[in-house]
Amino acid sequence: WGTCILRIEHHIPHHLLILLSYFSILIFIIVERFKLLGLSMALALPVAHTSSSSSSSSSSSLLSRNSKPFPNFRTTHLNFGSQRRIHTVTPLLRSLKCLQSFSKDVKASPFSVSAIASSSQTTELVPHRLQRLVKEFKSLTVPIDRLKWVLHYASLIPPMAETSRTESNRVMGCTARVWLEAELGQDGKMRFWADSDSDVSKGMCSCLIQVLDEASPEEVMEMKTEDLAELNVGLLSGERSRVNTWHNVLVSMQKKTRRLVAEREGTAPTFEPFPSLVLTANGIEAKGSFAEAQAKYLFPEESRVQELVNVLKEKKIGVVAHFYMDPEVQGVLTAAQKHWPHISISDSLVMADSAVAMAKAGCQFVTVLGVDFMSENVRAILDQAGFEEVGVYRMSDETIGCSLADAASAPAYLNYLEAASLSPPSLHVVYINTSLETKAFAHELVPTITCTSSNVVQTILQAFAQMPELNVWYGPDSYMGANIVKLFQQMTLMTDEEITNIHPKHNLSSIKSLLPRLHYFQVTFGFSCLWQYSSVKRIFA
Repeated sequence: WGTCILRIEHHIPHHLLILLSYFSILIFIIVERFKLLGLSMALALPVAHTSSSSSSSSSSSLLSRNSKPFPNFRTTHLNFGSQRRIHTVTPLLRSLKCLQSFSKDVKASPFSVSAIASSSQTTELVPHRLQRLVKEFKSLTVPIDRLKWVLHYASLIPPMAETSRTESNRVMGCTARVWLEAELGQDGKMRFWADSDSDVSKGMCSCLIQVLDEASPEEVMEMKTEDLAELNVGLLSGERSRVNTWHNVLVSMQKKTRRLVAEREGTAPTFEPFPSLVLTANGIEAKGSFAEAQAKYLFPEESRVQELVNVLKEKKIGVVAHFYMDPEVQGVLTAAQKHWPHISISDSLVMADSAVAMAKAGCQFVTVLGVDFMSENVRAILDQAGFEEVGVYRMSDETIGCSLADAASAPAYLNYLEAASLSPPSLHVVYINTSLETKAFAHELVPTITCTSSNVVQTILQAFAQMPELNVWYGPDSYMGANIVKLFQQMTLMTDEEITNIHPKHNLSSIKSLLPRLHYFQVTFGFSCLWQYSSVKRIFA
């Protein structure tokens, strides 16, 4: 418009207007580039207290300007028959499509990368590093922006060497595979390296490394999971949630630190008792601090329980909750079951069946206490059973993601499915911890059946019994896949009678013959590997 006005009012020649337009665009690009560099410096480099507020505001405004509009997460009522159902079925998948461009834009700044690489070399105290990280995430008020920033951090740590991605370096308890390596330097400072086949988990590891790399062992041991609650990524209201990556990686860092210090001092490392609840004639005995915290939730306050029961009865609400819910929630729900029978705590697959039973008993609404794919599954099964009018509600306005479900929508898993489609006859056995969209897309490529941990072995055995020449492709849970193959490998050491007791249509010969055609999903450096029987035999022999 400016060039048009100049031409009209001042009769500037056309070729000069073109040059002026190019010059204006160039100036705009330079200005925007400096804004982006300014954001990277503000977020990645230590800043003075006088400029922290301005940097936070600039980062927030830039992120909100670059973000595309996303579905309104306050639309939590799941109804596949309504116009809004697309907002509740695929918000995370849609949002993730925008993440790559964001990460690339931020990573393009040399300032952020160099700052991350050198931040551990400063003498900045751990509390200050943590506070700086908290400020970064607090400036991002939209949940998807916080997730984007986690993925940005994931891009800043290099992949581990294959020699370091070993079982001894695995972080136990995480759904995704996470590896952690630690070293106690001659200067008495801790050094950490981490990697994961999930970008979200990798980003969380990167954040922890930013805080604790080159910290003293004492500083590492003083850190608590609750200190990370303000990052507001993966933690709900400061509580320790299920299979929490923050908690599991931090605990692994502390265990490795304790062991390395003990080795240097020539003493045996001290550990807390294994967390357990021991049932005795005199009651329950808790061992370990975590178990003690859980034990107190077994006897919730009666007034809170009665308050919940009154609401559930009045509104005719059923509750389906997953086993992994926090013990405080499970304690209240278990106590409420005595007064309101339409409460169920179970695994993912049973949750939907329980919801149908509640609908048959007259419940008008079902609340799902679990991650998003569980809500989707409950909604779908209720629709299939003819209860479209029963409302299904999630437990939060925000996205409640699952790293395993995310992994199933990654390109590596799609490549795995395409390979399966080229080897007919094939059956894709998919773990229930995946979205409906993933299941539907997979079924377009390969006949797909859903399973959970309680029925996966029988599902695979029955499939091979019906079609002996079948190829079975299991995924995306690599842990379960490895365990399944190991179990079938051990079955080759059993007698025909013992195998028949597990499944009447199988014997030693059939188990040996199916092993070369049983595949499971694994990712190594971003490429899917199809582990055949010969490879499995070398691993588990």
